[in-house]
Amino acid sequence: MLLLNHILRESRVTFRSLQPIYRLSTVTSSVKERIEKKRSSALLGGGIKRIEQQHKKGKLTARERIDLLLDPGSFVEYDMFVEHTCNDFGIDKQKFTGDSVITGHGFIHGRKAFVFSQDFTVFGGSLSSVHAKKICKIMDAATSVGAPVIGLNDSGGARIQEGVDSLAGYADIFLRNVQSSGLVPQISVIMGPCAGGAVYSPAITDFIFMVKDTSYLFITGPDVVKAVTNEDVTQEELGGAKTHTSVSGVAHRAYENDVDMLLQLRRFYDFLPLSNKEPAPIRQCDDPWNRIVHSLDSIIPLESTTPYNMIDVVLEIIDEQDFFEIMPDFAKNLIVGFARMNGETVGIVGNNPKYAAGCLDINSSVKGARFVRFCDAFNIPLLTFVDVPGFLPGTAQEYGGIIRHGAKLLYAFAEATVPKITIITRKAYGGAYDVMSSKHLKADVNYAWPTAEVAVMGAKGAVSILYRGKENTAQYEQEYMEKFGNPFPVAVRGFIDDIIEPNTTRMRICRDLNLLRNKKTLNPPKKHGNIPL
Repeated sequence: MLLLNHILRESRVTFRSLQPIYRLSTVTSSVKERIEKKRSSALLGGGIKRIEQQHKKGKLTARERIDLLLDPGSFVEYDMFVEHTCNDFGIDKQKFTGDSVITGHGFIHGRKAFVFSQDFTVFGGSLSSVHAKKICKIMDAATSVGAPVIGLNDSGGARIQEGVDSLAGYADIFLRNVQSSGLVPQISVIMGPCAGGAVYSPAITDFIFMVKDTSYLFITGPDVVKAVTNEDVTQEELGGAKTHTSVSGVAHRAYENDVDMLLQLRRFYDFLPLSNKEPAPIRQCDDPWNRIVHSLDSIIPLESTTPYNMIDVVLEIIDEQDFFEIMPDFAKNLIVGFARMNGETVGIVGNNPKYAAGCLDINSSVKGARFVRFCDAFNIPLLTFVDVPGFLPGTAQEYGGIIRHGAKLLYAFAEATVPKITIITRKAYGGAYDVMSSKHLKADVNYAWPTAEVAVMGAKGAVSILYRGKENTAQYEQEYMEKFGNPFPVAVRGFIDDIIEPNTTRMRICRDLNLLRNKKTLNPPKKHGNIPL
């Protein structure tokens, strides 16, 4: 003590003056301990027991999903210490640090992304008002900096204890989904239940991916369906991955488990631009741009009614056969997806004669229109492969509104201002010829293979109308084929730019894309068009 007093006198500092510093040090230490305790609590979510239950279902936790999706060490979390503010029904006695969602940003292959991951271990991932505010905050940040939003959905829906506050939270998210549409890509990954109002946020986003056997999307669950309509249906039958990827067309793809889903999502992310103001990433390509593809010279069957798989054509032309197909199990008569040409991302649209002869119908028209509009919104060039005998006939199609739905695809192609290149491989009949990115809808470059047939309809149908009641129609059919069963009628009118050898298709597309890279085309100024929804 004598020594301390001597030191204080020499330094002209009193013991009393040191007391605030001592108290501050004590308080700081206490706050630090509290922070670390809260942080540890947030990292555990709903606790070890609930984490184990999540794992028993074959599901990863919300944080494990983020760790797998993003580059290691790149995640920056927002609002870790947020807690719900509800005091009703005794829920105020149950609070979890961070509440039921984890939000923040990070990188995927070095490219920024904003992510929210709903935590099913906390109140079943249910949406509270603060849960919604956390999501809205990163959505606002994403649009301001120009980066995609990825939602990892695993939620029981609105938090009942919060009543209308929870519903208001959903509406706040819906509004931002709409405002962000066309500005930044939005991806929804369904990794658990998603019911009621919760389904509409994913529905507004650009892509929905599901996990088989553990994810569900439905407006009302099986119990409500049973009570109202007396139908017995399981969760899987009502809103499982198979239902939505092959029957309803709500989801775009499904994967076996959480790990497979997130790894494929990382691959998919590399095809997309960060926003509508940035180009899609261009990857170094070891596949020569001028590669001659001899296999294409014999890929079209000699008989015009014999089916073939248009995906085989696409794989031969694109870089390294790397094709990310969208909705592969829905409306198979039209293929859509992403690929690269000389390293540049392109959107692929093509009729597939292997299914329904490649006819356009209600489902394929809606599928194609949505994809075309996404590509146009984010400046991704469109390659269209045409082999279409027309629109699918029948009362089911007419009663279902094929006129209105088919017009959606027409509208989308006509509206698109991105580079558009079209290749007619075989049939291009009737109005379907017009719809499939024809020169008349402002396609930039249109090619036909020697096997192309462009006409109002097939020879047999045309002859039955032109020579009704006459015998020996085979001769007339032959004459009709000689006149229209080849690419010359459209070539002499300038409706295609060239008749090309199939083996040169890749080279020509790559050359044209390079020419069209800086294309500038604007539609007339207006608030927005009125697509026939």
